[in-house]
Amino acid sequence: MHLHQRTVNSEVSCTGIGLHTGKKVTMCIRPLPANSGIRFCRVDHPDSPSIPARLEHVVDTKLATTLGSNGQVVSTVEHLMSAFAGMGIDNALVTLDGPEVPIMDGSAGPFVYLLKKVGVSLQPDFKRFLLIKKPLTLQRGDRRVSVYPGRELKVTYTIDFNHPLLCEQTYVLEFSGHSYIREISRARTFGFLKDVEILRNNGFARGGSLESAIVLDDCGVLNAEGLRYEDEFVRHKVLDFVGDLYLLGMPVIGHFVVQKSGHALNQALLNELLQRKNFWKVVKFPSERACEARQIAVPTFALPQAATA
Repeated sequence: MHLHQRTVNSEVSCTGIGLHTGKKVTMCIRPLPANSGIRFCRVDHPDSPSIPARLEHVVDTKLATTLGSNGQVVSTVEHLMSAFAGMGIDNALVTLDGPEVPIMDGSAGPFVYLLKKVGVSLQPDFKRFLLIKKPLTLQRGDRRVSVYPGRELKVTYTIDFNHPLLCEQTYVLEFSGHSYIREISRARTFGFLKDVEILRNNGFARGGSLESAIVLDDCGVLNAEGLRYEDEFVRHKVLDFVGDLYLLGMPVIGHFVVQKSGHALNQALLNELLQRKNFWKVVKFPSERACEARQIAVPTFALPQAATA
């Protein structure tokens, strides 16, 4: 069941505000045939070709992951890409009438809800997996991302901010659709009140609010409802990392160990990894028995039928 490619059963849409642009945008997710990948298309520019959600199309990583091609860009794709990864969706067309994926509540939860509501279809071709063969580390100052060979997709993430609620936190995700949806997808993005004015003056966070992010002052959380998880901050960083990782175009079998990283360093490691072709190989598993023979535990994605989130 988890070895076949997937797409959405039918079209599903939502409307929201872009986190950085502050502009209203309607987004629609449509099915695509097997081996099409995830693609974005700006329908406010009708003649624009779609932009493949792949590393080679990343054009900016400042505060978000932005894809671009032929003069068109789509920004803040990481939460939606994370939801696609968690649901195991390989092929889909995402159309938008604006330059940014809507932020919704600041997590991947609303996107998972949409995908579960419309349902997922299994496709005849098998998924491809990128199997890590050799370890690789990239470090910039006190920020570090490493990947090691492993039997499954695993992410160990540590954050450490100069704030009483964000001192060293570590979360380990042994990837399965069920644990992703329950433990990661609802974790919201976060920011500091003291930075909001600076960001807005520089063209960022114009759509940010207490409804679309966790906002912190020097002492605590300003959101009236508080946190969804005690360690929601590091869980959201895992969510972002899963979204960036899915720009490889396939699930990975390997263990990522991440220390205080961000979109730029995430992308740098993945690009470095792709250049070292002897560090990985692309594999397909035609059966559960083939996985067992290689001692591989493939990610367990959400069930392929419509359901209520």
